[in-house]
Amino acid sequence: HVQLVESGGGLVQAGGSLRLSCAASGRTVSYAMAWFRQAPGKEREFVAAISWSRGNTYYADSVKGRFTISRDNAKNTVYLQMDSLKSEDTAVYYCAAGRTVVGLILARSYDYWGQGTQVTVSS
Repeated sequence: HVQLVESGGGLVQAGGSLRLSCAASGRTVSYAMAWFRQAPGKEREFVAAISWSRGNTYYADSVKGRFTISRDNAKNTVYLQMDSLKSEDTAVYYCAAGRTVVGLILARSYDYWGQGTQVTVSS
């Protein structure tokens, strides 16, 4: 069983940066890891993912070039560096983990979810 705890959210002005962290309680070296987000009144959407084997990364078009996902397997932690933040990035951000090698952009591919961390970008 894997438990995920996100941190690093907060309030930031548009154009600013934040780095989210997701610490896993168990070993997740063989798990794909991802970030999703959910804004008020909207469905949860994919943000970024990283595979476990080669560290291949995937991004939603809306964040490509601004966000960077990375992982430190020794620390069982995945990060999301968010730069050039926009007001539309405001959401609760969730970390996810799953034993999957396909469908990394799909929420149903992930077995474990964190509680989420709030990111608010003021314009």
